[in-house]
Amino acid sequence: MSLGFLPTPLAEAPRLSRALGGPRILIKRDDLTGFGLGGNKVRGLEFFLADALARQADVIVTGAGPQSNHVRATGAAARVAGLDVVAVMHGSRPPHTAGNLLLDELLGVDVRFTEHPDRALIDVKIEEVADELRRAGRRPYVIPRGGGSALGVLGYLEFVRELNQQLDALGLRPDWLVLATGCCGTQAGVIAGAALYGAPYRVCGITVSRPVPESIARIRGFAEGAARLIGHPLTIAEEDVLVRDGFIGAGYGIPTPEGVEAIRLVARTEGIFLDPTYTAKAMAGLIGEIRAGRIRADETVVFLHTGGEPGLFAHPEITDAAYSDDGEVVRS
Repeated sequence: MSLGFLPTPLAEAPRLSRALGGPRILIKRDDLTGFGLGGNKVRGLEFFLADALARQADVIVTGAGPQSNHVRATGAAARVAGLDVVAVMHGSRPPHTAGNLLLDELLGVDVRFTEHPDRALIDVKIEEVADELRRAGRRPYVIPRGGGSALGVLGYLEFVRELNQQLDALGLRPDWLVLATGCCGTQAGVIAGAALYGAPYRVCGITVSRPVPESIARIRGFAEGAARLIGHPLTIAEEDVLVRDGFIGAGYGIPTPEGVEAIRLVARTEGIFLDPTYTAKAMAGLIGEIRAGRIRADETVVFLHTGGEPGLFAHPEITDAAYSDDGEVVRS
């Protein structure tokens, strides 16, 4: 089901490159997928919504956090497809409705909170809600938490062909593609696509939520599952999956000092906004890789901007904030 405004731009970031003393940086602007305020989730939703309609579903059931880009994009996609959507979110309703949660409300998403901080509980509640809807005579279609599944990965498997065409047109062979790794589907798709279609770059994920071993296991499983779906089985070795840690901070969705500085740097050099949950931490990871010498000044990097800017509006404290080591705001 066509949703995204594709292909998204591949833009040079020369001022950012200079500020970091090299390498050459290009930004793949998947924040501009366009639909539902864009972001990486749109590519996977093209496959999820097609499958839901083929199965004659009348309601989508999914889940994530209160500032989920996935839920916001799913809500928009479901409305275009003529479907209702129920979203399970961890914790309790925030005191203020802002950012992605505000957009969910505008889309008429039926949001249900677990009243518990454990994000894994969302998976259980999604199935409970789907069973409840079936008993009521509805035809629910379940999309896993955050959209993490082999089917959703197909969007970024196909992304590789799009990026390859853009790189060929520019005569570029970058050394690295750097991205945020959360649910792991985006990195899984890029790795599967690179294996199937060929790519000159190494993929480096910066984890924003999960331990590295868990991320690697999920990426391998999703990548191999997506390849099977299109009839081209792959075996992804553990050493073929690179995930860096050290930028999560106090926890998932909690801004970090390094992430806030990355937001400021990219805004003030390129006029591009990052979000505090995913892309800011990924950019902080890229900066860390450069400063550690693991990405050299003479190399070329594609930074995958996965979107999420609406989340900025739920964190006004980052505008002029200082943070303690545990991520708490100590001055604003």
